[in-house]
Amino acid sequence: MIRVILPTAPIDVAAELAHIEGAGAGAVASFTGLVRADDGVLALELEHYPGATDAALLRLAQTAAERWQLIAATIIHRVGRMVPGDRIVFVATAARHRAAALDACAFLIDRLKTDAPFWKREELADGARWVAPRAADDDAARRWE
Repeated sequence: MIRVILPTAPIDVAAELAHIEGAGAGAVASFTGLVRADDGVLALELEHYPGATDAALLRLAQTAAERWQLIAATIIHRVGRMVPGDRIVFVATAARHRAAALDACAFLIDRLKTDAPFWKREELADGARWVAPRAADDDAARRWE
């Protein structure tokens, strides 16, 4: 069972954990990412191309499911405008054993940063700026090759 959701509404982590825990696995690993206020960020806006983004996230989830023999995987990535403290991403993986669930979850988070077609714009007190790709994200993604 693979779920990919791109909502504008807040992510209900408790409901999502309950959903993936119902898959009947022996282990569930999850990650929740929050919008940070680094460098005075007042808001973050994510734009995407729906067809391409859905397909890219589905491919990532399918890759993880095959590689780690997952029972279930969920990727929820918000789009639209968010403020510091808002949940921006939730990833959960379910597998028979913890190592597979943990590794698959880490893989998905690392690869989301580089493989998902999102455009991020930070709002600051003195204007806005587009967020450029970071070398550290590329390095983290490469460890899964």
